[in-house]
Amino acid sequence: MKPHRLHREAEEEYVVAAEHYARINPALGIRFYEEIERLIADVRARPTLYRRHVGDIRRHFSTEFPYGVLYHDRSDHVWILAVIPMRRAPDYWLHRL
Repeated sequence: MKPHRLHREAEEEYVVAAEHYARINPALGIRFYEEIERLIADVRARPTLYRRHVGDIRRHFSTEFPYGVLYHDRSDHVWILAVIPMRRAPDYWLHRL
């Protein structure tokens, strides 16, 4: 399994979303955290499995929450560029490249 790194803005998105769900219900916040961690583990284990989105950037979406992760498979790690809410403009994160 490859190590991973989160872009600073992706980490902020992750925290804000987890806090949002935790305010609704603490158990929901935990479920959200576990789901995003599962997505990250999936891409770390099989980084080339998921569909390309823009160039070499790939995406893996949750079936439980309206979120996904966008990432770049680098030679030594998986770089998580966004923890993307599906309701947001789809290319808002492009400046992170």
